[in-house]
Amino acid sequence: MATIIETSHDAEFLVSEASGTRSREVVTLISGQNLAAGVVLGEITASGKYTQFNQDASDGSQTAAAILRSACDASGGDKQCVVVARDAEVNGAEIAWPSDIETAEKAAGIADLAGEGIVVR
Repeated sequence: MATIIETSHDAEFLVSEASGTRSREVVTLISGQNLAAGVVLGEITASGKYTQFNQDASDGSQTAAAILRSACDASGGDKQCVVVARDAEVNGAEIAWPSDIETAEKAAGIADLAGEGIVVR
């Protein structure tokens, strides 16, 4: 029998969000990435584009700014995608951080998200 691996579903990490689309933004994911729903993102200061949060960076992406709502494949070039950017509660067990993140760095990222109005439960 074949093994089936289920990936993250769109917005699966959301506990609650503001009415309508108030919690969401359309942003540009920088090329070279193929990310699943629930990945924490940072905004690159120079371009305003988003990339996977990187606690070791110094280009702006070291500050957690949003969470990818749906999978987005920007491996072939920049791509617009929808993120949860404010006024939401999320399940901390279902959002994705870099694999090499340390406890204190993750706590700082969670504080960054709280500053945006995204509460990690």
